[in-house]
Amino acid sequence: MDIETALPLLGGMSPAQFMRRHWHKKPLLVRQAIAGFKPLVARAQLLALAGQEGVESRFIQDKAGGQWELRHGPLARRSLPSLGTPRWTVLVQGVDLHDESVHALMQQFRFVPEARLDDLMISYATDGGGVGPHFDNYDVFLLQAHGRRRWRIGRQQDKTLRPGLPLKILAAFEPEEEYLLEPGDMLYLPPGWAHDGVAEGECMTYSIGFRSPNSAQLAHEVLLRMAEDEADSDAPAIYRDPRQPAVANPGSIPAQLQEFARQAVQRALAQPYGLERALGEALTEPKSNVWFEPGAAAMMESVCLDRRTRMMYDDKHVFINGESYRASGRDAALMRRLADQRQLDARALARASDDALELLSAWCEAGWAHPGGVS
Repeated sequence: MDIETALPLLGGMSPAQFMRRHWHKKPLLVRQAIAGFKPLVARAQLLALAGQEGVESRFIQDKAGGQWELRHGPLARRSLPSLGTPRWTVLVQGVDLHDESVHALMQQFRFVPEARLDDLMISYATDGGGVGPHFDNYDVFLLQAHGRRRWRIGRQQDKTLRPGLPLKILAAFEPEEEYLLEPGDMLYLPPGWAHDGVAEGECMTYSIGFRSPNSAQLAHEVLLRMAEDEADSDAPAIYRDPRQPAVANPGSIPAQLQEFARQAVQRALAQPYGLERALGEALTEPKSNVWFEPGAAAMMESVCLDRRTRMMYDDKHVFINGESYRASGRDAALMRRLADQRQLDARALARASDDALELLSAWCEAGWAHPGGVS
């Protein structure tokens, strides 16, 4: 992607300009970000997805008296109200994992690092439907796909939530701006901006969301992988205390054991590229509801990644679906190109070594990639 080219998607700004001026800083409304946009998934298809095992979905209804109902999927169609019943919403996460056209739409937002891009959620709502005024801790693009939705947004200093509800709804929402979005319009919101979107008639909204792991989550995932590497080593250190005296206070943790634990952590962190490897594996680990269909061995004239595959790289490694490979030279350049472009043509493959071709073939057999242009 040319990050200096002006895009209608970003209101005539280039990706470089958008990231400097708006990312994490201030909202942006773009009228006709995608001119003439039509829903990529029909209502019946979306509701059918919401009823499937392995698809993350939610039903939310704004009920009388300020009460809210929340149900998690699978959501059988017969369990949902009629389409004429107002103020209910179905949200389906990760539709990009299930539909190729939605996955292709997501690719337009890859001017943000793949490590930050999460998924595309589709929200279907009947008249008056919404999820209440709330805020997110991540960036989001809200693309109107069908019908109209009225958005009220604000910086919101008071983050107090209404008690006793199954949803995180702000107790005292203070909107500063209001917009009515029609198909093709898009609203970008940085983290922390409160927003409330209400359907005016039947509508569908596409939410392109981003990963924002907190430090505790990231430390847990990275340290867990580093600990597994240490456990898999040929001779992991074992705690021994031949000079441990008898104690009158057995509940007290020995200082020697605390020091052993400290050294174990330091030893893991001191492994060359250990943290970098663990981070790359964690960032590319597929979500728990993702699975791949094995493919057959085939001659490759070209190759593309499966839409469910997550692939990234750093200076020393290539990461794919939670696994890491050391890479250098021409093969490293080839694999980085695959991660960036998600496909390799015949000319690129002609420069691949036998080892690289063998690896690509193994990924195709695992269903992580596909020969030809099928994804």
